[in-house]
Amino acid sequence: MTEHVEWSDTEAPAPAVSAAVTPADAADAARLVAFGLQPKLQPARDQEYADLLRRHREDPAFARLADAVAAGLGLVVLEVSPRAGMAVTAAEDSVFAVRMGDYARRTSADGGDRFLHGLAHLAVAAMAFPRPEDLADDGYIGRVSVHGVDSFVRQACRRLEERAEEQGENTDPATDAPGLEAAWRIWARRSAAGATKDARRLAGSTTGIVGKAVAFLTDSGFLQRTGDDNGGTYRTTARYQLQVRDMAGSAALAELLELGVVPVTDGTPTLLPAEETDDLELVADAGLPFHS
Repeated sequence: MTEHVEWSDTEAPAPAVSAAVTPADAADAARLVAFGLQPKLQPARDQEYADLLRRHREDPAFARLADAVAAGLGLVVLEVSPRAGMAVTAAEDSVFAVRMGDYARRTSADGGDRFLHGLAHLAVAAMAFPRPEDLADDGYIGRVSVHGVDSFVRQACRRLEERAEEQGENTDPATDAPGLEAAWRIWARRSAAGATKDARRLAGSTTGIVGKAVAFLTDSGFLQRTGDDNGGTYRTTARYQLQVRDMAGSAALAELLELGVVPVTDGTPTLLPAEETDDLELVADAGLPFHS
């Protein structure tokens, strides 16, 4: 009898037993994370995915379990919602992390063009969401084109070169110059479309580099192709907004936006002359969304 009283007094919260994680729960949590790793899969088109998302929203214990599974795989959960699904991004030490070297091999890019490819991704992000309110608005859809991104980078290059000349700085890339700063100057001197029809040379042109970047983002579920005008036109997805929102604190992205060449009109970024801004020092290694 004494033992019964002690159990009643000290072990009262019996629900803890019923809340124990089962193998089925673990399997469902892992299944949800697996859905999240398929960026093109839309919850609206997969009933099981939609059901697991609903369970994540309504069952806190299951949500913690799914988030723990993701964390164990080196994934950072950006959002779990019907619009974005289980949106995850890979931490630097995750087996799912995409590194610039891997990206270069995947796109058959020359290793010397590493920073140019990083700059292309940075420019796409800046043109897609040029204002803080664009990132804060879940309903905002950014639109970019291959030629538009290339023109934007070239105008930014001209702006930086003018500033360097005004300040009497050397405009030739030095061997010890920060990688991104050198990339701006190399980009300005690279052919936009390639001199011949040779595929390798075209891939090394600046529009070829931008084309590789947007193709990668499309395959990753971050962009959707909408047309063939201007080298290819694209619209952003909820996942890309979350990805850019996550990297919005990047100094390189902030400095690119501060050049002031990407105002927004009807949702499609356009190019206008930049206004005078305070002096900026560009930072190196902005190979977003990659890890160095």
